[in-house]
Amino acid sequence: MAGPDPHDDTSADYEQFEKEQLAQDRDATSVDTADIDDATAQRLVNDLVDAAVVTPVPDDHVLVHEPSGTTFDSSTQLAVFHRGWTAGRNADAEGE
Repeated sequence: MAGPDPHDDTSADYEQFEKEQLAQDRDATSVDTADIDDATAQRLVNDLVDAAVVTPVPDDHVLVHEPSGTTFDSSTQLAVFHRGWTAGRNADAEGE
């Protein structure tokens, strides 16, 4: 008896579908940091200062992200970093 017809093989289609589904899942759980404008960043940084997550150092004109020890001279950079840092920590916690 002859082997399977190569024209009926759908394994490549299934693998492509699975890759697309995994990419969509990954996109759905990722955090978009491109949408942070200056006003949003300033609000987030003010909230983080109030929560003692960020310490402003006025003499050096920098902001210190206390949990990571990272220093920033821009509230937008800090806001983007914090969103990514938080997403990374949440992903690690879900993987445990």
